Amino acid sequence: MTLKGSLEELAEPVDGRISGSTQLLGLVGDPVAHSLSPAMHNAALAAMGENYCYVPFPVAPEHLATAVAGLAAIGVRGFNVTIPHKQAILPLLSQIEARAAAVGAVNTVYPLPEGGWAGTNTDIDGFVQPLLGLEKGIPTLILGSGGAARAAIQGCLELGLGPVRVAGRSPNPLLALRQTWPQVETVNWAELDRYLPQTRLLVNTTPVGMHKPGSHTNGELSPLSREQLCLLSPGAIVYDLIYVPDPTPLLRMAAELGYTPISGLEMLVQQGAKALSLWLGGKPVPVEVMRQAAQHQLPQI
Repeated sequence: MTLKGSLEELAEPVDGRISGSTQLLGLVGDPVAHSLSPAMHNAALAAMGENYCYVPFPVAPEHLATAVAGLAAIGVRGFNVTIPHKQAILPLLSQIEARAAAVGAVNTVYPLPEGGWAGTNTDIDGFVQPLLGLEKGIPTLILGSGGAARAAIQGCLELGLGPVRVAGRSPNPLLALRQTWPQVETVNWAELDRYLPQTRLLVNTTPVGMHKPGSHTNGELSPLSREQLCLLSPGAIVYDLIYVPDPTPLLRMAAELGYTPISGLEMLVQQGAKALSLWLGGKPVPVEVMRQAAQHQLPQI
């Protein structure tokens, strides 16, 4: 599909108008002001000629249950969930898909025919998309032990990668990961260097290196030093789930050292495409339109 018109035009509902029959999709989180999802989804919906509008809904934690009930009451056709609600929303759903239950987080919600909401986790789909085609059994090291790491672990296991190791600084989250996935090996951060030479896929799920509005230092950091990156297996893939700045310091160093870098922007685009297709009954969606809209929006956040 070709990208017709400007990205500003495609980021509006179809034909640039909202009518009485326009249906709503959206994003629930706190904050949501810097999200790329509205631009990305509305560009795709306009390119497809679908009479939908994707809206950001800022919802404080104490109002989550009220908001979810309200979205059902006004007939919202589906919504994404972002920080800090991906775990908190679970008790509010009538149905949770198995892989989302394993990860313990939901990022995409859709209405059930009989009423109520169902939740899934398209972050897993977004994570694996750039890795499709990799041979099975690639030694993998995941940095971080939070919610993003859980989606990455599930994706790596579904792809048949391994051994899958997870490095973290706190013992309790690592213990929780082992309880969910006994086949995953956990690594204390202090022992990280021992495992880097065995690693062919490195995944950063920590926030280290992310640029935050008003900060002048966060975007200059990296979870690993250049010396540590040099320890990786030749030809390794370095996948950073952060996409602001683009490239991150980790990916910039990885490219300089001859490794294959993958930006977290691709995960964002692919998980969004999977969610949008789900809401639209399985229709194919214009992934390239979504990618261009997200890239266009990046300098503004």
